[in-house]
Amino acid sequence: MRLPSDREILALHEKYAPTPEAFELVYTHCQIVCEIAEQFLSRDTLDLDAELVRAGSLLHDIGVYLLYTPSGELDHASYIRHGVLGHELLRDLGFPEFLCRFCSCHTGVGLTRDDVRAQSLPIPAADYLAESGEEQLVMYADKFHSKTTPPTFVTPATYTQKIRRFGDAKARQFTQLRAHYGDPDLTPLATAHGHTVV
Repeated sequence: MRLPSDREILALHEKYAPTPEAFELVYTHCQIVCEIAEQFLSRDTLDLDAELVRAGSLLHDIGVYLLYTPSGELDHASYIRHGVLGHELLRDLGFPEFLCRFCSCHTGVGLTRDDVRAQSLPIPAADYLAESGEEQLVMYADKFHSKTTPPTFVTPATYTQKIRRFGDAKARQFTQLRAHYGDPDLTPLATAHGHTVV
C-alpha cells in the first residue's frame, strides 16, 4: 500500500485536532520527532525505510486528539490511552497494520502485557512493543521531545532519570537504545523551535 503523503497526514491532523492549540502542540511534536528520527537516519548506519519512518513519526501521536474534552482540555489522566486510540483511528480509516502500530508501540520503551496489568493501565492487556527497526527508531526519537506546557526537548540523561521510576530494567532498555542509535543533537532543533532543553 502507498504511504500517505505529508499533505495527507497534515489533513488528518487538521481534521481530528479539536482546537488550533491542540493541532499546534501535537502536529509540531510529530514534526520534531520526524526531524530527530531523520537526524539518526542521516548518519548512514541504519538500513531502514526512510519514508515509513517519516509517515510513522508524523502519525504516531494522532490519537492524542481523541483525549481532548469538549471544553478543549487534554485528559491527562487517560493519556496512556492515546497510542491505542491512534491505532484504532488509523485502522478504522483503512490504514495498514504496519502503519497503525507506530501509534500503539511508541510509549516509553515499550509496554508489555505484564506492565499493563502491574500498573492497572486503562488499555487492553497486550504487548505494545516496537518490533521493526522503523518502529523502534520512531519510539526512540519520541523520547527527546515532550508536549509539556511549554513543550521541551529532553536530554538522554533526563529521560533516563524519568524512565527509571518504572524500574531499572526500563532504564537499561533505554541505555541499550542509546548504544545502538546514539544521541541526537538537540541544540539546533531547540533553537529552530524555540523550546528549552531539560
